[in-house]
Amino acid sequence: MKVINFGSLNLDYVYHVAHIVAPGETQDTADRTIFCGGKGLNQSIALAKAGVEVYHAGMVGEGGEALISMCEKEKVGIHYIWKIPGPCGHKIIQVDENGQNSILLYGGANQKFTKNYVDEVLADFSENDVVLVQNEINLVDYIIEAASKKRMKIIFNLSPYNQNLEKCDLAKVSLFLLNEVEAEQMTGRSDVEGMLLELKYRFPAAEVVLTLGEEGCIYQDASRTFHQESFHVPVKDTTAAGDTFTGYFIAAKVFGLDVREGLIIASKAAAIAVMREGAASSIPEKAEVLDMEL
Repeated sequence: MKVINFGSLNLDYVYHVAHIVAPGETQDTADRTIFCGGKGLNQSIALAKAGVEVYHAGMVGEGGEALISMCEKEKVGIHYIWKIPGPCGHKIIQVDENGQNSILLYGGANQKFTKNYVDEVLADFSENDVVLVQNEINLVDYIIEAASKKRMKIIFNLSPYNQNLEKCDLAKVSLFLLNEVEAEQMTGRSDVEGMLLELKYRFPAAEVVLTLGEEGCIYQDASRTFHQESFHVPVKDTTAAGDTFTGYFIAAKVFGLDVREGLIIASKAAAIAVMREGAASSIPEKAEVLDMEL
């Protein structure tokens, strides 16, 4: 079973601040560091480090060589990464003294997908394979439709949540991964129980993983609901924690592990990631996760 990840590739400009800047405020920063990131890149690397055969489908612009090199170094398949004219996608990330972050996203090359490109990539995959997609790229609706026609298993991380998702036939999604904010935006409910009930009503055949930050996460399918507590560790930077969780949980699914075991492994991986600085660079190796005792 192969995984093709249609996802963003970003250069992350990280600024360390005393607190997240308020409207109208000007604040000095302690330093600036540039990392390779993007939800797509982070999740591909997490999958690769978890032992999955994963290929990345994405676009890079000027300065994108570092992103391709990062994928190659981490054993992510780069055959479907195209270099195009224009700027790369990038993020401006503030990280405060408690490790919390605030992010501005510029799409750049990530918004240049074409239908012909999607078709060309998917031609190499079959119904036994998995397609993963996030919402930092364009044509998400077309990717879901095209993958569904090939009877691929579709996993969707609905981040960031915006009006583009209204064009997507979400009934074709096999597994949703979303956080509490995205779930509230999607369902219109502010309570966790209500969110889960609404998601089950709308998508009765889908699996759902709802991440709740320090409160852990909840898994739901047609017949089961599990809660997994988070592992409490010193927090340095939460930037790629959700992407790390996503990659390791999907890996557990690919390898046929029990859902509960997959939630534990993914939660451990995310705990290690938040103790480190950066996005892709914070994602742990599989051996580190399996050896972790908490």
